[in-house]
Amino acid sequence: MKLNKFKSSEITPENFYINRRKFLKKMGIVSGTAFASQNIITSALSYTPETERKITPYKFATTYNNYYEFGTSKSDPHKNSKDFITKPWDIKIDGEVENEITLSVEEIKNMIPSEERIYRFRCVEGWSMVVPWLGFPLNKLLNKVKPTSKAKFVKFTSVYDPDQMKGQRFPVLNWPYKEGLRIDEAMHPLTIMVTGLYGKELPNQNGAPLRLIVPWKYGFKSAKAIVNIKFVEKMPTSSWMNASPKEYGFYSNVNPNVSHPRWSQATERVIGENIYSPRIKTVMFNGYGDEVAGLYDGMDLRKNF
Repeated sequence: MKLNKFKSSEITPENFYINRRKFLKKMGIVSGTAFASQNIITSALSYTPETERKITPYKFATTYNNYYEFGTSKSDPHKNSKDFITKPWDIKIDGEVENEITLSVEEIKNMIPSEERIYRFRCVEGWSMVVPWLGFPLNKLLNKVKPTSKAKFVKFTSVYDPDQMKGQRFPVLNWPYKEGLRIDEAMHPLTIMVTGLYGKELPNQNGAPLRLIVPWKYGFKSAKAIVNIKFVEKMPTSSWMNASPKEYGFYSNVNPNVSHPRWSQATERVIGENIYSPRIKTVMFNGYGDEVAGLYDGMDLRKNF
């Protein structure tokens, strides 16, 4: 698998983050500093494609979000999630497994070191970002429960808490939020569980305390505030599939050749750039085709959208 070095000049402009990386480079170490107690391994390695773009400024990545549990406007998650309680927080992993387990987020962080992954993030609405996530490969967590031979898919369920999440008081979706991956997609090394971003704790509006990121799929596939991961035999129905099956397929791979009924997928608007900046062409699998195209050999990706 190809690993690309990310240029230090393209790291987030925040002084905190730049200074931390300069310190690490100077010291020649890879262990984290500000979050050492959380078992974080920091590296400059990135899976970002050759068609590189600058990292999205922190202020945009944390204030321009889709998170309907906190409201349907882009600014609602930042505005309405400030008091959302994420500690303590347990995640149960069950279903077609040999060893069903329930772990706290803190236990997971201590068990599996997080590392930095700089990924493109593409929304089905036609906008995109580049975000430095802190996280770990999902397969490191899933392997602890030993899936059985019946396990074909992985289903993710987010928290249901309408007292804290005002958006869940309205039937925008069939709450709680549900998503799913095929087991080989979930086990792929690019698929990560996120614990933070920009060298910081994961903000509530970005899915704290633990969320999924699948960089070659549209953003809505990456469930936030997950409380249950279940191995299942049959393909699960995601919340968006349930809401509009003609618009949202199970796979939802970034594909410029298959338009959504409401948004062409051929181009995208880069968040954080000048409003007059031209849209850029969308890349198949969001630029991660070398790593993931083989997962879909022989499949009609227009039919299996």
